Amino acid sequence: MLVEEHAEALEADLLRHYGVDLLDWHRGRLSSRRLAVLVRHMPRDSALARALHGEAAEWTVGDYLLASAVDHLAEANWMFATVNQDEEAEALEYPVPVPRPGGGDTDEPARDGAEPSPDPARLARFFS
Repeated sequence: MLVEEHAEALEADLLRHYGVDLLDWHRGRLSSRRLAVLVRHMPRDSALARALHGEAAEWTVGDYLLASAVDHLAEANWMFATVNQDEEAEALEYPVPVPRPGGGDTDEPARDGAEPSPDPARLARFFS
């Protein structure tokens, strides 16, 4: 049950955000319905959201979109630099994506089953 597993985070949030003591629920002064409404509408920055969702609770849709835009820009710059370098030059290192919550510690970005990053000669052939 949510209340039992995350009682400390819930208690802190109820006091911080609503000025309500969780013990009032046990005392019969706070109905289960009211407690459920308060919990259901807990703000994004609550300790309960952090306990349930970890670091992802702090990321908004805008944060994910910004990280994606940064990753795409870095990849486009890498592609441009790779295609425009001398053929004998050492291959440029593929850009590391912006870390996201719950993404793990992978060196390569998730590429939806696509083949590994192409080498510079292959890119040059493709774009010429």
